[in-house]
Amino acid sequence: MEHNPQLHGVVIISLPPSDDPSKGKTITAFTLSDGDSSFTPPPPPTISTPSAIVRSPSPPRPSLFSPEKAIFALLAAVFIAASMYGCLYSELPYQLLSGSVKEEMKKNETKSFLLQLYPKQRGRTLREMGDVKLAQEKKAVTVRSDSTGSVNSSTVFPIQGNVYPDGQYYTSIFVGNPPRPYYLDVDTGSDLTWIQCDAPCTSCAKGPHSLYKPAKGRIVPPRDSLCQELQGNQNYCATCRQCDYEVEYADRSSSVGVLARDEMHLMTSDAEREKLSFVFGCAYDQRGQLLASPAKTDGILGLSAAKISLPSQLADQGVISNVIGHCITSEASGGGYLFLGDDYVPRWGITWISTLNSLSSLYHTSVHNMRYGDQELSSRDQRNKLMQVIFDSGSSYTYLPNDAYTKLVSLLKSISSLVQDDSDKTLPLCWKTDFPISSISDVKKYFKPVTLHFSKRWLFVPTTFVIPPEGYLIISEKGNVCLGMLNGMEIQHGSTIILGDVSLRGKLVIYDNEQNRIGWVRSDCVRPQKTNDFPFLF
Repeated sequence: MEHNPQLHGVVIISLPPSDDPSKGKTITAFTLSDGDSSFTPPPPPTISTPSAIVRSPSPPRPSLFSPEKAIFALLAAVFIAASMYGCLYSELPYQLLSGSVKEEMKKNETKSFLLQLYPKQRGRTLREMGDVKLAQEKKAVTVRSDSTGSVNSSTVFPIQGNVYPDGQYYTSIFVGNPPRPYYLDVDTGSDLTWIQCDAPCTSCAKGPHSLYKPAKGRIVPPRDSLCQELQGNQNYCATCRQCDYEVEYADRSSSVGVLARDEMHLMTSDAEREKLSFVFGCAYDQRGQLLASPAKTDGILGLSAAKISLPSQLADQGVISNVIGHCITSEASGGGYLFLGDDYVPRWGITWISTLNSLSSLYHTSVHNMRYGDQELSSRDQRNKLMQVIFDSGSSYTYLPNDAYTKLVSLLKSISSLVQDDSDKTLPLCWKTDFPISSISDVKKYFKPVTLHFSKRWLFVPTTFVIPPEGYLIISEKGNVCLGMLNGMEIQHGSTIILGDVSLRGKLVIYDNEQNRIGWVRSDCVRPQKTNDFPFLF
């Protein structure tokens, strides 16, 4: 009886003639017997159209758990996990569905500016309430009638500073010709950028640099659109020669001055130097905490959504997309970076929430409830409305509505392992321990995270802003641990949550004025990366 050897499948692909590619290719399948060394393959078949395919009997069915299938299953699982991550934590699928591909194309037409947050000189101990540079009111002062092209760019500004004892974070910008450096507070709660000015100066703090001295032709007239935006049409003065302003802040400090227009010198993310025109306040009269600030800065960098803010001015000139972001390190030494433009906005991993549509230029949204651990602190205000949340990098600490603050303090005072130290006046609530504290990590186990719950996303995924203990505690000069969440009643914000620097640390926070949203993602805030630095799905 003749032996029947095991069969193997063989495929021969014949390419079309080089002088006539239209004839297509031919695929021929045949079998080869084991041990048949005398077997000779048949000659190539006649060239035919692509549809001419000869099929052979199916080969033996492979094993269900072959190594090849295991590898394929693993790769498929990784791809599905990455896709789900992208869908849940990225806005790209939504953008594609909403037809916003044009926005991505527009993004390629602009660049970004990146600024560092610089260290501050340590001054006297920060007073109890810290700095709150949340603009509360703007109005025109009495006007004195006898007084004297766009580039698509992005940049990153280094940031330095700390919550305690300085209470502020600042960056450096260069203004004038020749350009001179000025240290400005990074403030998402302020509209107007202003620099202490020799106009002459009535009341100015001693800053790290000499006062800005404006040339006569740099003063902004009242008819300028930005002056009218700041003052309001009812304050327009046709016979006046300058545009005056007054800004009042939530910590009861204020700044008075006149608007000026000068050159700002920035370095783009592509290492190109840009010279840009912008309008800012020439401030000659400061009051309150602005005169006692230990940070010794030269003014404030207004980063709100208002028309007169720096990012809005650059966006209106076509220089950047109206997107900014800051990343403040959680390290005790402080620092971080600030960027203008959208080149440094990550494609993946960001939690986004929509901002509220209102007349206010502040970055605010609404929160459904707030919890300390699993204990609810507050969900709605006295009028049964959702609480508002303001993201304010100009505030040192975080401020809570009165009832939420009262409940939080009550819960914290029940911690038996800590003893309240009323002699420490750094903040309203401080505790001492029977062991030395070198960092918040030493006492973190006694505290729980505070979580803000926003509306749900994709019907089942909650949107939360988690503040770990290191996001609301500080260590005082006496070596105690103190609560960096304060009562909003002290600054006339008794029904609003104000997220200040202490709770914004350790996160990259993005303010997208193009799509009216705020986003955040955890970060060490050490090195910014451009969006196109990341490979697809990573």
